[in-house]
Amino acid sequence: MTLPERNPLPPVGGRLGAQFGFLIEIDRLKTVLRQSPLAAAERRENDAEHSWHLAMMVAVLAEYSDEPIDVGHTIQLVSVHDLVEIYAGDTPLYDDEGRESQEEREKAAAAKLFGLLPDDQARRFRALWDEFEARETAEARFAKAMDRLQPLLLNWMAEGGTWRTPGVTADTVRARKSVIGGASAELWAAAQEIIAEGERRGWVAPGT
Repeated sequence: MTLPERNPLPPVGGRLGAQFGFLIEIDRLKTVLRQSPLAAAERRENDAEHSWHLAMMVAVLAEYSDEPIDVGHTIQLVSVHDLVEIYAGDTPLYDDEGRESQEEREKAAAAKLFGLLPDDQARRFRALWDEFEARETAEARFAKAMDRLQPLLLNWMAEGGTWRTPGVTADTVRARKSVIGGASAELWAAAQEIIAEGERRGWVAPGT
């Protein structure tokens, strides 16, 4: 049962009613907890907070993209990409078992969630989600880079955070974060220095 079905709105028209329903349903994003710790409080962030942070990162860091990007379009990509986790759940970066079923779960969630919108908007939002996943445009590559850079900054502030996951080493972190380099050489160089310093401080198990 969707949230609007629990307490239906008064009739407001077919298209607008569908849009209101979608907007109410995505309030669920605020309840999806991620593994990343907040820098400002002793708790984990939720997906809505993560998406907001990514949008701000795009606005602030767009100048470091190796290719020209449409900032507004890139903000749309980072705002939409995690909505599917309302139904699919968050899959932590270092959860290898969960990653095996992630694509299937998220595609099913995308069809269900975006299907709540009027047809034209359902297609547009699904296209944004697919674009982010495919990483074939400069905007999608930069959006993905922000998605990998943001938890890196939070883990640094937590003196390790999810880097301390059993079995994770500095080499694992570098491998999972390397997509940053596909969008920005300068941001990837900075990210690698952050990882290296975390390794020197013992916040992540040493690599080979």
